[in-house]
Amino acid sequence: MHQSLDTLPDIIRRWAQELGFADVGISTPDTGDHGSHLKRWLANGLHGEMSYMADHGNKRFTPTELVPGTQRVISVRMDYLTTPDSPGDVLSNPEKAYISRYTLGRDYHKLMRKRLATLAKRIDDAVSGFDYRAFVDSAPVLERALARQAGLGWQGKNTMLLTRKAGSFFFLGEIFTSAPLPLDTPYDKDHCGRCTSCLDLCPTQAFPAPHVLDARRCISYLTIELKGAIPEELRPLMGNRVFGCDDCQLVCPWNRFSKPSAEEDFKPRHHLDNTELAQLFRWTEEEFLTRTEGSAIRRTGYEGWLRNLAVGLGNAPSTIPVIEALKYRTNHPSPLVREHVLWALQQHGVDTDATPPATQS
Repeated sequence: MHQSLDTLPDIIRRWAQELGFADVGISTPDTGDHGSHLKRWLANGLHGEMSYMADHGNKRFTPTELVPGTQRVISVRMDYLTTPDSPGDVLSNPEKAYISRYTLGRDYHKLMRKRLATLAKRIDDAVSGFDYRAFVDSAPVLERALARQAGLGWQGKNTMLLTRKAGSFFFLGEIFTSAPLPLDTPYDKDHCGRCTSCLDLCPTQAFPAPHVLDARRCISYLTIELKGAIPEELRPLMGNRVFGCDDCQLVCPWNRFSKPSAEEDFKPRHHLDNTELAQLFRWTEEEFLTRTEGSAIRRTGYEGWLRNLAVGLGNAPSTIPVIEALKYRTNHPSPLVREHVLWALQQHGVDTDATPPATQS
């Protein structure tokens, strides 16, 4: 099959929809002033320990340096919020564990990368002679800047890409290509208006200004990226959020229009959308590895998982299951876990000096 480049975008949209993508747009590789914003953000140290954000020089905001010969970027959107889902109910129950909604099912990387590869293959079959490379968080790419250029939405005050069609509960992916495809119109409007809900209601006040995130205060960073101890002054503010945080999305008015995903892989597994903190805290490492197989939760590791849960339990009501779960881990071999367990017990007024060592199974 041979198509002309002029008519190909409409066909690409149809193929993308068949593959489960909710939207697609085509842009140049130009990321505008986002490169200077990134440099300033890094210079101010707002990336914390995420040193990889400073790696690769200009490649992160210059796609033509990352993949020489790139003339166009095809950006795609895939919605992930499953239904029925009541994140607010879990957040309001301090004995439950809140886990960011994007991690409740299988890791999206493989699923999206496979489908993007299929899309690229179809395009290559239609107009051969060009190069294609697909990315899903697998390379230094300023995907939100490129998605805006492709007309998929605007970057909100919480730095997330927003669309009037579906809010922000979606993943992004890209295909870099040397094919000079017709361009979509960049999304130049900003529909946040005077709303500052995401900034005002962030539990740890991680936004020093609109469009600026201080990762060092962000719960997603603290529970996933940070490898050491969570700063004590931030622990009480984390509530029961033990892996990631969705608050700046949940309070966004545009997420009233979020589209439910029909993807089976995104559906919650092992009841992780509604489970007691104390129950998860008793998981052995083997149980953790088994029940998070193929999940993004694996990124925090078992030690980080227990650290995060200990903070959640420290913020929970002083019930017998909560106290007993914490005591169960007082002699954990990890100093990091023990330190957070002792802090949590102190939040409940338990004399840690008099707490006898627990026997772990």
